[in-house]
Amino acid sequence: MNQLLGAQQKLLPEMTVLLQKRYRLLMTIQLSGIIGRRALSEMVHATERETRRELDILRAQGLIEVLANGMEITQEGNNVLVTLKELVHEWSGLNAMELQLEKAFKLARVIIVPGDSEVESISKSLIGQEAAKQLELLSKKDDIIAVTGGSSIAAITNHLSVHIKPKSLVFVAARGGIGENVELQANHIASAFAVQASGTSRTLYLPDHLSEKAYKTMIKEPVIKEMMDLYDNTNIVIHGIGDAKEMALRRNSSEQELEKIAQMQAVGEAFGYYFNEQGKAVHRIRTVGIQLKQLKQAQHLLAVAGGASKAQAILSYLNHAPQQTVLISDEGAAKKLTQLMQKEN
Repeated sequence: MNQLLGAQQKLLPEMTVLLQKRYRLLMTIQLSGIIGRRALSEMVHATERETRRELDILRAQGLIEVLANGMEITQEGNNVLVTLKELVHEWSGLNAMELQLEKAFKLARVIIVPGDSEVESISKSLIGQEAAKQLELLSKKDDIIAVTGGSSIAAITNHLSVHIKPKSLVFVAARGGIGENVELQANHIASAFAVQASGTSRTLYLPDHLSEKAYKTMIKEPVIKEMMDLYDNTNIVIHGIGDAKEMALRRNSSEQELEKIAQMQAVGEAFGYYFNEQGKAVHRIRTVGIQLKQLKQAQHLLAVAGGASKAQAILSYLNHAPQQTVLISDEGAAKKLTQLMQKEN
């Protein structure tokens, strides 16, 4: 099969580019539900004229249907996407990058979606879709699932009702509140996950970063002890990977802390730990939420992050990631990751 594909690519190199372009268009329509031509053109970074030409071909093949308020994918179109997924993944080089990262960091699995989620919203939606599929695959009845905040984790929400069968799952906020955007905080996301997956949720309405005095007081509270027991029994953790400076700013860290993080050359952050390029923890803050020890005890970890600018932080995390980690990222981050790895070597 691989020899046949290789021969086809050599004889018709333009076929690969054209196939990927039309596949991407069809996939974008599928994820959008109903979408207009102008909005579609902006999402795939193409001119309206070029998009119109390709859409005419997709419609003639019965893959999309044009409605008064836009266009939507047909069942035949859905079937084509399923059939071509592995082929497009192979041709685009994503499969090779997945295997490379799995081997280099000894991860349970790596899943890379097309595009860069920092510039293409469709890529972030694809990350969310793949994470929802993994959650359905790995979860079992009555599992406790801890979730952090962030836009990549929030992108999973809309896909849960499609991919998750009711299993009485318990979604727990893995940390307190960070930043001002409530919709991206762990509490809100845990509750939203529970609604979409027909499960229940437990929230943690406390700031993520507490003073030493406040931390010692709050850790004795019954509600906090109860949350800690839930963390001890967590089966799956779904978490993002933060840029060190960005996370410190979101926590309203002091100038002294910001300076210390910079001096220690921290590039990534997870669960209150700041890591350098080699994955060594160089700074830690007091956080009320799941701890690194509890994280490593979980059966499955879904690390969800994308975008080329996140590559350094992702690399930092992967250098100490537990072997039960499933990384779900995008092409932009993966390409930058491989470049950083080559530079290190």
